[in-house]
Amino acid sequence: MRAAVVRAPGTPPAPAEHPDPIAGPGRSLVRVTAAPIVPLDLLCASGTSYFGTPAVPYVPGVQGVGVVEESGRVPAGTRVWFATSAGMAPGDGGLAQWCAVADDDLVPLTADVPDAAVAAIGLSGVAAWMSLSWRGRLRPGESVLVLGGGGAVGQAAIGAARVLGASRVVAVCRSAAAQERARAAGADPVVPASDDTDALAAALAEACGRADVVVDPVFGAAATAASRVLAPGGRLVNLGGASGDQAVFSSAVLRGRSAEVLGYTNNALTPAQRRTALDAVLAAAATGRIAVAHETVPLADVSRAWARQATGDAGVRLVVVPDQYT
Repeated sequence: MRAAVVRAPGTPPAPAEHPDPIAGPGRSLVRVTAAPIVPLDLLCASGTSYFGTPAVPYVPGVQGVGVVEESGRVPAGTRVWFATSAGMAPGDGGLAQWCAVADDDLVPLTADVPDAAVAAIGLSGVAAWMSLSWRGRLRPGESVLVLGGGGAVGQAAIGAARVLGASRVVAVCRSAAAQERARAAGADPVVPASDDTDALAAALAEACGRADVVVDPVFGAAATAASRVLAPGGRLVNLGGASGDQAVFSSAVLRGRSAEVLGYTNNALTPAQRRTALDAVLAAAATGRIAVAHETVPLADVSRAWARQATGDAGVRLVVVPDQYT
């Protein structure tokens, strides 16, 4: 089969011939129709992740969309979203024409959402939904602040907050293009990001007053500023460190407001939790309430797409379509 193959840690994948995967006990064979390039793929392939150095050669792609061709559990022809452990454990992922997937990691799709759109939303939508509903315990009528609102998780979180009944959704974004994506996703005001925490905190206070729930995929200065505008009983949920691994929180603020700082990872979810969250997100996507800006690319261009996603030049989620060769 044709696949994106990483031959050495720290190097981008290149399109190449690769052994066909096979179905087996507990594993289904899926013909892949769309697979996104996500930050976890980049991290795992770098060889510097906390999962260790991946065994090479391997096919990256921790998630994707496709059609079941052979399975002991799911009928052939079923359209599915799937997850893999590519780069985190031995085995291949979804950036290929076919993928062998653990049966528990298949989610049959019923929502009327195009494959590329499902792939773009995927685990980013799950993270956004569960950060708000499970970890953040968002209640209808509460206000939400989304850091990194122009990213995939941020866009999904803005839409999810609306679906879950937030009274107000404020986003923080750095570039003009990211600010436009956040507005398109449904943010009320969009606050330009700044490394000046005092100035950013003041701008956030003006834009949202106090935030009941903060969705934070960036950390760093933005998280520091956001912590200062937490409402009494407010919850800041961190699920990434795109802007740095450290933030500064005031003990007086946290104690005085009985506020919480919470960590989140999709890896903590059970397959059932992940399935339920994805179903909810895609149901909202089918009615246009949740979306992630994306661009499709053919498998032949995977090396260039990988570099674009790694440097941020793409601006949107890039989704590889394996059936497109050139």
